[in-house]
Amino acid sequence: MQLFASNIKYLRNKKGLSQQALADEFDLTRGQLASYEDNRAEPSQETLIKYSNFFRLPIDAFIKNDLTGAKDDVFIEIGNNRILFPVIITEQNENVIELVPIKASAGYQIGYSDPEYISSLPQLRLPFVPTGKHRAFPIKGDSMEPWVKDGSFVVSKFIENIQELKSGQTYIVVTKESGINYKRIYTDKTKDGILILKSDNSFYKPYELPINEVLELWEYTCKIDTQNYDPTELNLNSIMQMMRSFQVELAELRERLT
Repeated sequence: MQLFASNIKYLRNKKGLSQQALADEFDLTRGQLASYEDNRAEPSQETLIKYSNFFRLPIDAFIKNDLTGAKDDVFIEIGNNRILFPVIITEQNENVIELVPIKASAGYQIGYSDPEYISSLPQLRLPFVPTGKHRAFPIKGDSMEPWVKDGSFVVSKFIENIQELKSGQTYIVVTKESGINYKRIYTDKTKDGILILKSDNSFYKPYELPINEVLELWEYTCKIDTQNYDPTELNLNSIMQMMRSFQVELAELRERLT
Protein backbone atom coordinates (compact mmCIF):
# COMPACT_ATOMS: atom_id res chain seq x y z
CA MET A 1 0.00 0.00 0.00
CA GLN A 2 2.74 2.40 -1.02
CA LEU A 3 0.26 4.96 -2.35
CA PHE A 4 -1.70 4.86 0.89
CA ALA A 5 1.48 5.49 2.89
CA SER A 6 2.56 8.51 0.86
CA ASN A 7 -0.97 9.90 0.62
CA ILE A 8 -1.73 9.86 4.34
CA LYS A 9 1.61 11.46 5.17
CA TYR A 10 0.99 14.13 2.53
CA LEU A 11 -2.53 14.89 3.81
CA ARG A 12 -1.40 14.97 7.44
CA ASN A 13 1.35 17.47 6.64
CA LYS A 14 -1.10 19.49 4.57
CA LYS A 15 -3.27 19.89 7.65
CA GLY A 16 -0.23 20.86 9.72
CA LEU A 17 -0.63 17.93 12.13
CA SER A 18 2.14 16.06 13.89
CA GLN A 19 2.12 12.27 13.92
CA GLN A 20 1.28 12.36 17.62
CA ALA A 21 -1.67 14.74 17.10
CA LEU A 22 -3.21 12.54 14.42
CA ALA A 23 -2.48 9.37 16.39
CA ASP A 24 -4.36 10.86 19.33
CA GLU A 25 -7.27 11.70 17.03
CA PHE A 26 -7.42 8.07 15.86
CA ASP A 27 -6.76 6.55 19.29
CA LEU A 28 -3.51 5.02 18.02
CA THR A 29 0.06 5.14 19.22
CA ARG A 30 2.50 7.37 17.37
CA GLY A 31 4.46 4.24 16.44
CA GLN A 32 1.40 2.66 14.82
CA LEU A 33 0.69 5.74 12.73
CA ALA A 34 4.36 6.07 11.75
CA SER A 35 4.39 2.44 10.59
CA TYR A 36 1.49 3.19 8.20
CA GLU A 37 3.23 6.27 6.80
CA ASP A 38 6.48 4.35 6.33
CA ASN A 39 4.63 1.47 4.65
CA ARG A 40 5.86 -0.98 7.30
CA ALA A 41 2.34 -2.04 8.29
CA GLU A 42 -1.14 -2.06 6.80
CA PRO A 43 -4.01 -0.42 8.67
CA SER A 44 -7.08 -2.32 9.80
CA GLN A 45 -10.45 -1.71 8.18
CA GLU A 46 -11.44 0.33 11.24
CA THR A 47 -8.41 2.57 10.82
CA LEU A 48 -9.07 3.01 7.10
CA ILE A 49 -12.55 4.21 7.97
CA LYS A 50 -11.08 6.66 10.49
CA TYR A 51 -8.79 8.10 7.80
CA SER A 52 -11.71 8.30 5.38
CA ASN A 53 -13.93 10.10 7.88
CA PHE A 54 -11.22 12.46 9.10
CA PHE A 55 -10.02 13.59 5.67
CA ARG A 56 -13.52 13.24 4.16
CA LEU A 57 -12.26 11.21 1.21
CA PRO A 58 -13.38 7.80 -0.10
CA ILE A 59 -11.04 4.99 0.92
CA ASP A 60 -10.34 4.39 -2.78
CA ALA A 61 -8.84 7.87 -2.92
CA PHE A 62 -6.07 6.82 -0.53
CA ILE A 63 -5.17 3.49 -2.07
CA LYS A 64 -5.67 3.96 -5.82
CA ASN A 65 -4.50 7.52 -6.57
CA ASP A 66 -1.37 9.53 -5.98
CA LEU A 67 -2.67 12.62 -4.18
CA THR A 68 0.79 14.11 -3.75
CA GLY A 69 0.94 15.26 -7.39
CA ALA A 70 -1.48 18.12 -6.85
CA LYS A 71 -0.19 21.54 -7.81
CA ASP A 72 -3.00 23.40 -6.06
CA ASP A 73 -6.16 22.63 -4.10
CA VAL A 74 -9.76 22.72 -5.28
CA PHE A 75 -12.97 21.78 -3.58
CA ILE A 76 -14.93 18.75 -4.70
CA GLU A 77 -18.38 17.96 -3.40
CA ILE A 78 -19.26 14.30 -2.86
CA GLY A 79 -22.79 13.99 -1.64
CA ASN A 80 -23.14 16.59 1.12
CA ASN A 81 -19.42 16.61 1.93
CA ARG A 82 -17.16 19.39 0.72
CA ILE A 83 -13.58 18.16 0.54
CA LEU A 84 -10.19 19.35 -0.61
CA PHE A 85 -8.92 17.48 -3.61
CA PRO A 86 -6.33 18.03 -6.34
CA VAL A 87 -6.99 18.85 -9.96
CA ILE A 88 -3.89 17.70 -11.81
CA ILE A 89 -2.74 19.51 -14.93
CA THR A 90 -0.72 17.28 -17.21
CA GLU A 91 1.21 17.70 -20.42
CA GLN A 92 1.36 13.96 -20.96
CA ASN A 93 -0.98 12.25 -23.36
CA GLU A 94 -2.44 9.88 -20.79
CA ASN A 95 -6.17 9.99 -20.16
CA VAL A 96 -6.35 13.74 -20.68
CA ILE A 97 -9.53 15.77 -20.98
CA GLU A 98 -9.72 18.44 -23.65
CA LEU A 99 -11.39 21.66 -22.56
CA VAL A 100 -13.40 23.57 -25.16
CA PRO A 101 -13.00 27.29 -24.30
CA ILE A 102 -15.99 29.57 -24.81
CA LYS A 103 -14.36 31.31 -27.78
CA ALA A 104 -13.61 27.97 -29.45
CA SER A 105 -17.07 26.50 -28.88
CA ALA A 106 -18.72 28.28 -31.81
CA GLY A 107 -16.73 26.23 -34.30
CA TYR A 108 -16.86 22.95 -32.43
CA GLN A 109 -19.47 21.34 -34.70
CA ILE A 110 -17.04 21.93 -37.58
CA GLY A 111 -13.80 21.03 -35.84
CA TYR A 112 -15.00 18.17 -33.60
CA SER A 113 -13.59 15.56 -36.00
CA ASP A 114 -10.49 17.56 -36.94
CA PRO A 115 -7.40 16.23 -35.08
CA GLU A 116 -5.65 19.59 -35.48
CA TYR A 117 -8.55 21.46 -33.86
CA ILE A 118 -8.79 18.98 -30.99
CA SER A 119 -5.04 18.98 -30.37
CA SER A 120 -5.13 22.78 -30.05
CA LEU A 121 -7.51 22.62 -27.05
CA PRO A 122 -6.20 23.00 -23.48
CA GLN A 123 -5.85 19.69 -21.64
CA LEU A 124 -6.26 18.61 -18.02
CA ARG A 125 -6.73 15.50 -15.93
CA LEU A 126 -9.26 15.10 -13.13
CA PRO A 127 -8.74 12.33 -10.56
CA PHE A 128 -11.64 9.88 -10.26
CA VAL A 129 -13.14 10.64 -13.65
CA PRO A 130 -14.31 7.19 -14.81
CA THR A 131 -12.64 5.35 -17.67
CA GLY A 132 -13.57 6.49 -21.15
CA LYS A 133 -13.00 9.54 -23.32
CA HIS A 134 -13.99 12.80 -21.63
CA ARG A 135 -14.21 16.42 -22.74
CA ALA A 136 -15.15 19.66 -20.94
CA PHE A 137 -17.74 21.90 -22.61
CA PRO A 138 -18.76 25.51 -21.80
CA ILE A 139 -22.39 26.11 -20.87
CA LYS A 140 -24.18 29.21 -22.10
CA GLY A 141 -27.54 30.49 -20.88
CA ASP A 142 -29.86 29.55 -18.04
CA SER A 143 -31.77 26.63 -19.55
CA MET A 144 -30.26 24.10 -17.11
CA GLU A 145 -30.40 26.21 -13.97
CA PRO A 146 -30.37 25.79 -11.06
CA TRP A 147 -28.23 22.64 -11.50
CA VAL A 148 -25.78 24.07 -14.03
CA LYS A 149 -25.38 27.82 -14.33
CA ASP A 150 -24.39 30.03 -17.23
CA GLY A 151 -20.60 30.06 -17.60
CA SER A 152 -19.99 26.66 -16.05
CA PHE A 153 -18.13 23.84 -17.78
CA VAL A 154 -19.57 20.32 -17.98
CA VAL A 155 -17.13 17.39 -18.12
CA SER A 156 -18.76 14.55 -20.04
CA LYS A 157 -17.97 11.04 -21.26
CA PHE A 158 -18.23 10.23 -24.96
CA ILE A 159 -21.19 8.01 -25.90
CA GLU A 160 -20.57 5.84 -28.94
CA ASN A 161 -24.16 4.95 -29.81
CA ILE A 162 -27.75 5.86 -29.01
CA GLN A 163 -28.34 2.57 -27.21
CA GLU A 164 -26.07 3.78 -24.38
CA LEU A 165 -28.40 6.67 -23.53
CA LYS A 166 -30.13 6.58 -20.15
CA SER A 167 -33.51 8.25 -20.36
CA GLY A 168 -33.85 11.24 -18.05
CA GLN A 169 -30.08 11.81 -17.68
CA THR A 170 -28.23 14.91 -18.86
CA TYR A 171 -25.95 14.99 -21.90
CA ILE A 172 -23.95 17.31 -24.07
CA VAL A 173 -25.58 17.07 -27.49
CA VAL A 174 -23.60 18.39 -30.46
CA THR A 175 -25.77 19.06 -33.50
CA LYS A 176 -25.16 20.24 -37.05
CA GLU A 177 -27.25 23.38 -36.67
CA SER A 178 -26.97 24.56 -33.07
CA GLY A 179 -23.57 23.27 -31.97
CA ILE A 180 -23.12 22.46 -28.27
CA ASN A 181 -26.27 21.90 -26.20
CA TYR A 182 -26.62 20.62 -22.65
CA LYS A 183 -30.01 19.00 -22.03
CA ARG A 184 -31.84 16.20 -20.29
CA ILE A 185 -32.60 13.48 -22.84
CA TYR A 186 -35.65 11.24 -22.96
CA THR A 187 -35.64 8.21 -25.24
CA ASP A 188 -39.38 7.60 -25.64
CA LYS A 189 -39.23 8.12 -29.42
CA THR A 190 -35.87 6.67 -30.36
CA LYS A 191 -37.60 3.99 -32.45
CA ASP A 192 -38.99 6.84 -34.52
CA GLY A 193 -35.53 8.37 -34.91
CA ILE A 194 -36.23 11.17 -32.45
CA LEU A 195 -34.74 12.30 -29.13
CA ILE A 196 -36.70 14.46 -26.70
CA LEU A 197 -34.59 17.23 -25.16
CA LYS A 198 -35.72 18.97 -22.00
CA SER A 199 -34.31 21.87 -19.96
CA ASP A 200 -34.24 21.86 -16.16
CA ASN A 201 -35.44 25.46 -16.23
CA SER A 202 -39.23 25.15 -16.63
CA PHE A 203 -39.31 28.38 -18.65
CA TYR A 204 -38.05 26.41 -21.66
CA LYS A 205 -40.31 23.86 -23.32
CA PRO A 206 -39.09 20.38 -24.35
CA TYR A 207 -38.42 19.81 -28.04
CA GLU A 208 -37.75 16.95 -30.42
CA LEU A 209 -34.46 16.42 -32.21
CA PRO A 210 -33.99 14.03 -35.14
CA ILE A 211 -31.24 11.57 -34.29
CA ASN A 212 -29.68 12.03 -37.72
CA GLU A 213 -28.87 15.64 -36.78
CA VAL A 214 -26.73 14.54 -33.82
CA LEU A 215 -22.98 14.73 -34.35
CA GLU A 216 -21.86 13.68 -30.87
CA LEU A 217 -23.30 12.66 -27.50
CA TRP A 218 -21.44 13.12 -24.20
CA GLU A 219 -22.78 11.85 -20.86
CA TYR A 220 -22.52 14.19 -17.86
CA THR A 221 -19.78 13.32 -15.37
CA CYS A 222 -19.17 16.52 -13.38
CA LYS A 223 -19.39 20.30 -13.58
CA ILE A 224 -16.85 23.06 -13.08
CA ASP A 225 -18.29 26.29 -11.68
CA THR A 226 -16.64 29.55 -12.74
CA GLN A 227 -19.01 32.11 -11.26
CA ASN A 228 -16.35 33.45 -8.91
CA TYR A 229 -14.25 34.68 -11.82
CA ASP A 230 -14.53 37.71 -14.06
CA PRO A 231 -15.46 36.66 -17.63
CA THR A 232 -12.37 38.45 -18.98
CA GLU A 233 -10.19 36.03 -17.00
CA LEU A 234 -11.63 32.96 -18.74
CA ASN A 235 -9.70 33.10 -21.98
CA LEU A 236 -7.58 30.57 -23.80
CA ASN A 237 -4.32 31.94 -22.41
CA SER A 238 -5.33 31.75 -18.76
CA ILE A 239 -7.65 28.72 -18.74
CA MET A 240 -4.99 26.19 -17.72
CA GLN A 241 -4.01 28.14 -14.61
CA MET A 242 -7.64 28.84 -13.76
CA MET A 243 -8.43 25.13 -13.83
CA ARG A 244 -6.30 24.67 -10.74
CA SER A 245 -8.68 26.67 -8.58
CA PHE A 246 -12.08 25.91 -10.07
CA GLN A 247 -14.75 24.48 -7.78
CA VAL A 248 -15.54 21.00 -9.03
CA GLU A 249 -18.61 18.95 -8.22
CA LEU A 250 -18.50 15.23 -9.05
CA ALA A 251 -21.95 13.72 -9.53
CA GLU A 252 -22.62 10.13 -8.49
CA LEU A 253 -18.94 9.62 -7.68
CA ARG A 254 -19.52 7.18 -4.87
CA GLU A 255 -21.56 4.91 -7.17
CA ARG A 256 -18.79 4.90 -9.75
CA LEU A 257 -16.19 3.91 -7.15
CA THR A 258 -18.11 0.90 -5.82
